Amino acid sequence: MTAASGRAKAGNLPADVTSFVGRRREITEALRLLSSSRLLTLTGSGGVGKTRLALRVAERARRNFRDGVWLVELADLSDPSLLAHTTAERLGLRAEPSRDRVELVIDHLTPRETLLVLDNCEHLVDQCAAFVAALLPACPRLTVLATSRQSLGVYGENTLLVPPLPVPDPDHVLSAAELARYDSVALFVERARAVLPGFDAADGASPEVLARLCRDLDGIPLAIELAAVWLRTLSLGQLEERLSERYRLLTTGPRSAPTRQRTLRALIDWSHELCSRPEQLLWARASVFAGGFDLAAVEYVGAGDGVTTEELPDLLHSLVDKSVLIREEHRGDVRYRMLETLRAYGLERLAEAGEETAVRRRHRDWYAALIERFEAEWIGPGQEAWLDRLDHEHANLRAALAHCLNRPGEGVVALRMATAVDEYWSIRGLNTEARYWLDQALAAAPEAGRERISALCLNAWYALLQSDPASALPQLDEAEALVESAGGPGQAAFVAHVRGMAALFAGDVDRAAELLDRALAGFRAGRPRGELFALSMLGLAEGLRGERVRGLARIEECLALAQERGEAYWRSWALWSLAFLELGHDLGRSEAAAKEALTVHGHMESRLGTAFLIDLLGWVSARQGRHVRAATLFGAAAAVWHPMGTATLDGMAPMAAVQDEHLAGVRAALGDERYESAFRHGNGMSARSAVEFALEDGEKPQRRAPRDAGDETLLTPRERQVAALLAEGHSNKEIAARLVVSTRTAETHVDHILSKLGFTSRAQVAAWAAAHDLTPPADV
Repeated sequence: MTAASGRAKAGNLPADVTSFVGRRREITEALRLLSSSRLLTLTGSGGVGKTRLALRVAERARRNFRDGVWLVELADLSDPSLLAHTTAERLGLRAEPSRDRVELVIDHLTPRETLLVLDNCEHLVDQCAAFVAALLPACPRLTVLATSRQSLGVYGENTLLVPPLPVPDPDHVLSAAELARYDSVALFVERARAVLPGFDAADGASPEVLARLCRDLDGIPLAIELAAVWLRTLSLGQLEERLSERYRLLTTGPRSAPTRQRTLRALIDWSHELCSRPEQLLWARASVFAGGFDLAAVEYVGAGDGVTTEELPDLLHSLVDKSVLIREEHRGDVRYRMLETLRAYGLERLAEAGEETAVRRRHRDWYAALIERFEAEWIGPGQEAWLDRLDHEHANLRAALAHCLNRPGEGVVALRMATAVDEYWSIRGLNTEARYWLDQALAAAPEAGRERISALCLNAWYALLQSDPASALPQLDEAEALVESAGGPGQAAFVAHVRGMAALFAGDVDRAAELLDRALAGFRAGRPRGELFALSMLGLAEGLRGERVRGLARIEECLALAQERGEAYWRSWALWSLAFLELGHDLGRSEAAAKEALTVHGHMESRLGTAFLIDLLGWVSARQGRHVRAATLFGAAAAVWHPMGTATLDGMAPMAAVQDEHLAGVRAALGDERYESAFRHGNGMSARSAVEFALEDGEKPQRRAPRDAGDETLLTPRERQVAALLAEGHSNKEIAARLVVSTRTAETHVDHILSKLGFTSRAQVAAWAAAHDLTPPADV
């Protein structure tokens, strides 16, 4: 893949799971407006296809945005204060506590040529308008594509009304071939064939019936898709007949609403009426889920009056058949979700039935229990599976926490939930969100006793990770005071542990060792998470204060306990401590421990651990004399550190001193120009590429195994020059100009290099060249 093609694929647009029908005029017009303005809002009624159109337009426009197209889905976001945070999260950023989150997004987007897609803004229209109004003037290369049922009302906004799909003229009798030219008909036929493979629009009287149906449905894509699914049980004629009857009964609807909006509501009403009573109840109860759910969750939340647990799987199957629910499969696990329009309808029905409070309470109870299981099972072999599950349930966790905070007296449940999910917040780098929920829960539960102590300690820990001791220390003081009246050994150990980490961050290793030793004693009695963390950090603190043998023994004990329990995450932090302490004593052992730890953090997508370990492997490379590789690693680590609102090495005195020493040594060895070139190369890597480069396992052979790097015949002198230029990020054309050869000759050199090294991409060659300290040619 070339650099240009790599840029073209930057972003997070999802792949289409169904075909896209029609909309040529709207796509063309949207692309034209995007080329001449920086804010385009696609407006239209619910179900008209704004989101699908926006995604198709964004995909077509992707090549025009060097730094990618980024989708921010807002349908599941109910708290306006999380708008900027959610955007930062989708961009891969982590907010810094001392700065406004909007400013963080602005800082990231200001130098970048980016298309930001804000989908489903209507329920947050004021907040979205203010957000976009702040971004556009500050980010000159940013373009925003929004979807909403109404315009944002921001200066410079262009709007494009997304109409229903064209429908046949009622005054003309058309053949099946002529009908197929209408997008509404084409969509109906395609979706009909998905549920009834033998469907033939040209069969008998079908063309005329199909034309009337699409007119009755007003060309609304969602309405067409909901209607087509009924061909499993009804003929086309029966479908038209029942639909027509239903609409005649609904002519008393609000006259102020557009016809197409009344039609969509009528169709959903009709679909609801065709469901059995248990199906209707399950539809309403399942609407409390945000972002999707699995069978076990909906059995707990949805069963009850009128719906038995035994019949629930069949009801789910029926609702999937009727397109009320969408079935999705991920790594063998089946989940269900609901289109937002149908979810909103279900919530209305739930409120009308007087069940909303009770069902939301069951939803909250299910996720509180899920988090308790996570807490109990985290120390064990299923950690990556748990992280994957909580990723899927993130929106539901937010909904459950919000429910607690909105109900008097339930703040203590929010405290327990937000505290128990500690490792998930940390690994995913959600420090700012964790502090948000903890702050809210602490305010809602001022008399929570032991739960409050734990939440204060955890909140203080996240503040320390975000270099915010001014917020952390008062919370630790309050927690310490509460321990005397309401705490136990576990809470006292937690306070001591976080205070010990604060001392370690400040460089007071004697105080850190004393506090962490006290914490370890408190954690020993049945608190394995705290025990493993305290052991790994106590070993580090003791080693740093000159007790290397004692410190290594603590770390070895932590590694043995983790191995015995099948635990990987805290074991990887012990390996990091081991690698740090062995850096100046046994370089081979240090490198092996760091790579083993990075493998775990890389698989778990743990940003904090990944950043620490890439920097540490940079120190190892510097001591090995691999200075280009070291500088590249420093750049790669900086790219991982940058998005996190968390502690950098500058905020951790013992590590910062080692970092400064190695940075200075590598820069002196390479000179400023070569150092900056290698640093920029590393800084431009994705997180995954950075991990592969640091582990030196990203060069997986596809053609044949690479030959040994020490073999002088591996590449010719000219090919080594080309590889070095690739490491600096040059295109074939730029390489040709630098070497005074034709572009075709440069391309041939690149092909030969790929073949000899057994690689399949320029990025692999670039990483190999940087790792092996190849020198680019002097300017000719």
